[in-house]
Amino acid sequence: MKTMIKTLALGSALALVTLAAQPALAAKAAPTAAATENGTIVAGLGIANLDAVIANSNAYKVAEQQRETTYKPQYDQAKARNDQLTAQLKPMVDKFNADRQAANPNQASLQQQAGAIQQLQEKGKAELQQILQPVGLSQAYVQEQIEDKLNDALKAAMKKRNVSIVLSPDSVIAFNGGAYNLNQDILNELNTAIPSAQIVPPAGWEPRQIREARAQQAAAQGQSAPSTGTQPAGR
Repeated sequence: MKTMIKTLALGSALALVTLAAQPALAAKAAPTAAATENGTIVAGLGIANLDAVIANSNAYKVAEQQRETTYKPQYDQAKARNDQLTAQLKPMVDKFNADRQAANPNQASLQQQAGAIQQLQEKGKAELQQILQPVGLSQAYVQEQIEDKLNDALKAAMKKRNVSIVLSPDSVIAFNGGAYNLNQDILNELNTAIPSAQIVPPAGWEPRQIREARAQQAAAQGQSAPSTGTQPAGR
């Protein structure tokens, strides 16, 4: 049986990872109110991109800047280790690509080389994740602080604009932006509620999803645990 081995690309072997607990919010922009197009306006309806609002909040943007300084040792260590791993992988990948282009490539040898490269890649990724774990926790901590204020900011913006229903842009095909866009209103309320955030979490802090999962597991174990009460002795 002929073994099929895919080409290994060094460029994607080890990308410097940041353990973000959330999507890349910084790439999203919170559009301001646009000019209203002609058409019937539905009263009480609003559109909001909450991810974009968070990414454009003062607390989020300042934390991103502060993190580069606060966690510079982790970033530098991760980059140095990433460079080492890339240098270690390059000759392995070059040899693999050269061997596979031979007239009669040794499939067993190629399979062994591919396994060694993959093993080093996975080990390197785990090392980088471990180095950057404090960065990931910081990102999750800032995100959670902002999210804790987001609902109240949303409600305040809805009240000021007399909006009773807010939809995500993903669920709408098209809309008159100026009439329905609540992003800037929510952003203003959010910046007032949380002008800045702490970027270093307390010792032992865990993201909300981990805390909730742990609590659910503990509750499930408590419900399934057998009773330890002492039964009266029979005669």
